[in-house]
Amino acid sequence: MLHRSFGLAPRSLLLLPMLLLLPTVTWMQDQWLAPLPPVLPWSGASEALIVSRDDPWITPSERDGLTTTPTYEETVNWLTRLVAAAPQLQMVSLGTSAEGRDIWMVIASAEGASTPAGLRANGKPTLLAQAGIHAGEIDGKDAGLMLLRDMTVRGTKLDLLDGANLLFVPILSVDGHERSSPYGRINQRGPVQAGWRTNSRNLNLNRDYAKLDTRELRAIIRTINQWVPDLYLDLHVTDGIDYQYDITFGYNGRHGLSPNIARWLDEHLTPALYRDLAAQGHIPGPLIIAADDLDPARGVIDWTASPRFSTGYGDARHLPTVLVENHSLKPYRQRVLGTYVLMESVLRTLAEHAESLGRAVTTDRAQARQIVPLTWKSPPANPELQDFLAVRWRKRPSDISGRDRLTWLGRPFTLRLPFLRTTEPDVTIVRPKAYWIPPAWSEVIDRLALHGIFMERMSEPRTVSVELSRLTDIQLEAAPFEGHIRVTATATPERREELYPSGSVRIPTDQPLGDLAILLLEPGSPDSFFQWGFFLEILQPTEYVEGYVMEPLAQRMLDRDPDLKRTFQARLKADPAFAADPQARLQWFYERTPYFDDRWRLYPVGRE
Repeated sequence: MLHRSFGLAPRSLLLLPMLLLLPTVTWMQDQWLAPLPPVLPWSGASEALIVSRDDPWITPSERDGLTTTPTYEETVNWLTRLVAAAPQLQMVSLGTSAEGRDIWMVIASAEGASTPAGLRANGKPTLLAQAGIHAGEIDGKDAGLMLLRDMTVRGTKLDLLDGANLLFVPILSVDGHERSSPYGRINQRGPVQAGWRTNSRNLNLNRDYAKLDTRELRAIIRTINQWVPDLYLDLHVTDGIDYQYDITFGYNGRHGLSPNIARWLDEHLTPALYRDLAAQGHIPGPLIIAADDLDPARGVIDWTASPRFSTGYGDARHLPTVLVENHSLKPYRQRVLGTYVLMESVLRTLAEHAESLGRAVTTDRAQARQIVPLTWKSPPANPELQDFLAVRWRKRPSDISGRDRLTWLGRPFTLRLPFLRTTEPDVTIVRPKAYWIPPAWSEVIDRLALHGIFMERMSEPRTVSVELSRLTDIQLEAAPFEGHIRVTATATPERREELYPSGSVRIPTDQPLGDLAILLLEPGSPDSFFQWGFFLEILQPTEYVEGYVMEPLAQRMLDRDPDLKRTFQARLKADPAFAADPQARLQWFYERTPYFDDRWRLYPVGRE
């Protein structure tokens, strides 16, 4: 072929330098192949789910042996053709991305419902399954295409729609999905080309549930509020250490804000998933977060997610939410098939136990615990030991990093490991009756409304006795995180009579989303709007004093107040830096006058 290409036309001589470079290009590609650990051999009954190559409804990924994933355009075109052929399916746009792509959702029901009201009318429970919140972790998309086909035009899983509805978002991070290359995920075994972890603004969608900066997450929260799913699946692929499990999943446990939901997940969903995945040749397991990536024997962290993540958000708003993390070192084929089995099992379990799940959700939404945890920690007692399906490793010094390195050897074995569970409340608050927010903080009010949190808007001014927080020990992070400069502080309560202007809002905490409101508004909560930097303005002093005024006023203050004089002299002795700083000394006096801004560092959200 090279010889023939040279003879096509004189212009083709221009290709000669490029052709001579081909061996170098190939070598460079080989050089950048990620040296992944040995793959564990696998075959399972779920391989029978793959249709034959001549099937008219073969998915693009199946056509390549479940080694590739289709582009956004190919995915939408395939789904459009399927929806046109299947009366059970409808397809709606949830909104558009920053780059203008539609975020599509497929509605699957026996009746072919196309609206939230139509779906609720059939009386069946609804599963919302979302793929591609991290677009490189796209297993759920290709599994979902196969399942939708089998639930409809092929008819092999048609009975699933007799018991439940499915809302399926094949690609949430649509812009990240199209930033596709062979170099998207260095530690992941397939697909051949994968999308990017963040969206087109470099924001991680799975850190955005609380603050709602992104169009994609706003679209999902609108969907949750409008379509009211009974269970929410967030489909990922994990990073980290090697082990035998191929499909892992988890949720906030019974210690969290939705204990009855967690009990239902423990008693009904988890056993069904373990049973059904194992029956199809997969190895299900819990979410795996190694306590130490260089020493896996130190144990696994059983994590309680905060509401920036899907499971923490679901726990706070009492929506049953399960995070699925397929193991990145397993082949794409194995992971996609396992996701198919998992989604089918969830639909069957939901259909069978919908009534008990509804009771659990109702109970959790009605509770209003008086002590609300904002953060969690591991209890001091010795952690529980569990069997862990591990893969052997070897540790040795590295000349590259200068520390020890792990080499995974591809040999399965079982290891007894500590599971470090973050189940003990750490920072807690007493539940207020309500929060008050002045209309000046409209961005915060608007985002609370996007979450669906109920609020009363004042049509005229109101004076209210509230508790506000005075902030000290302010710490701003040195680098931005997810588009924000995060901030922490120590909050000291102050009782005040506050005049709230017309347009202020009152947010009662005795409501289904009351726990979520608390986590978003308490300054000690890691996912509060305060810690995300939405109130940075209150940390900036704006008025100041001239020395020619403060000098004589300070002298008058000392002459008239012996206690103040003793306090000032003690400060001079105890703090040499203060004593040597004329401006700091004048500021010390200024802060003790009625001229000083008494709202500086006063968090403006009031507790009733």
